[in-house]
Amino acid sequence: MAEPKEFRLPDVGEGLTEADIVSWHVKPGDQVEDGQVIVEIETAKAVVELPCPWTGTVARLLAQEGQTVDVGVPIIAIDVAGEAPAPELRGGAVTARFHEEKADSAERAGDPAAPGRQSVLVGYGVKASATTRRPRKTPPEVAAAATRPETAEVPAAPVEPPVMSPVPPDAPPSPAARAAITIRALAKPPVRKLAKDLGISLAGLAGSGPGGSITKDDVQRAAAGGGQVRSAEFPAGNGERAAAPAAAISPGGEERIPIRGVRKHMAAAMVASAFAAPHVTEFLQIDATETMAALRRVRELPEFADLRVSPLLFVARALLVAVRRHPLINSSWDEAAQEIVVKHYVNLGIAVAAERGLIVPNIKNAHEMSLPELASGLQALTETGRAGKATPADLAGGTITITNVGVFGVDAGTPILTPGETAILAFGQVKDAPWVVDGQLAVRRTCTLSLSFDHRVVDGELGSAVLRDVGSMLEDPVRMLAWS
Repeated sequence: MAEPKEFRLPDVGEGLTEADIVSWHVKPGDQVEDGQVIVEIETAKAVVELPCPWTGTVARLLAQEGQTVDVGVPIIAIDVAGEAPAPELRGGAVTARFHEEKADSAERAGDPAAPGRQSVLVGYGVKASATTRRPRKTPPEVAAAATRPETAEVPAAPVEPPVMSPVPPDAPPSPAARAAITIRALAKPPVRKLAKDLGISLAGLAGSGPGGSITKDDVQRAAAGGGQVRSAEFPAGNGERAAAPAAAISPGGEERIPIRGVRKHMAAAMVASAFAAPHVTEFLQIDATETMAALRRVRELPEFADLRVSPLLFVARALLVAVRRHPLINSSWDEAAQEIVVKHYVNLGIAVAAERGLIVPNIKNAHEMSLPELASGLQALTETGRAGKATPADLAGGTITITNVGVFGVDAGTPILTPGETAILAFGQVKDAPWVVDGQLAVRRTCTLSLSFDHRVVDGELGSAVLRDVGSMLEDPVRMLAWS
């Protein structure tokens, strides 16, 4: 019988070098089909579902939930009847390709089971190191016990994947197992979901299951006892609260939340953007009374019957019109070539505060859309982003961004540019305020716009013109028709 074929972690796009195993959808002995989703991974940008490239039986899982795995490293072995063994990694390169034709990563992610070929996302990287856990502070004796001479890399030698040996149900946990439990609590996906729903930290539980694993009963007892740490909370994009990764509170009253995946990428990108591009932010308070009236009328139109229409739709349309009038605002700075790249298309990014961190998916070719199409695109984008289902393709290629801070009850802010873009518009809350109309004091629906831009590309005159145009169209929506 042929050896099981090993499915190696693919690069799902955007130069991925590693990913975290979030949850397995299969276990050893399960029957799987070509194109069936077998695992969820978290990259630096999003949670991605990986399909199985073959039909067969799961022989073994080569990576545990919570592990960080390098691209090109085997994560699962599949018994495929009548198939030859999978190609090996030698000298950091793959000696055979999964597919004879190289396709775009976004297309592969969107069509995992196209007829006539295996469901492979993209190619594999050149890394040939073994799977690793995220760095954690561990006692010296645990770190020493975890180090093995055979893990050292030998140039040009075949890389053998780590094999997880099952623990007998009646065997007590070994010292190595206790160390693993200390680093990452052992629990099956349903147990982890239950703990997440109840706000229970698995790190603080002693498991009563086989090998010290945590069971549903353990989680339910902890919830009933009320002695466990509840998950921290972060704002979601719709103003609700979303659970963040649970973390234990130390006796001194400090809480440590692991920085990983999307949140880690977000932090690095914001630091890079803040210190690479000279930011300038301008503010404009406007009377949005006419926009709010137009919004109510639009909601009554049959074309918008099944769509959620919010003020963001008018802000997005106004920005698209302003970009057409001032193309330089929709550009990027190419440091290597010392050129300004003006984009004559608009992939409109919308900042979304998702559970795993801030992401900016974008609506492709938003400049070509009608108002109902734009409303549909905004609704689909925000729902996908908040659910954590945005793909790398959704997040790549943005040209200009809107961040709606008004949903959090905030008037204004100084938004940081999305890396690679020249401008970002913040839209504050719409509220009643005193306003002078025709020399008389009146109560109007007002809001504040904030435009941050890269001062290497955009000077004060251009930035002011763009902001003033957006404000004028929101004060009088008819201008959108005149300027479109």
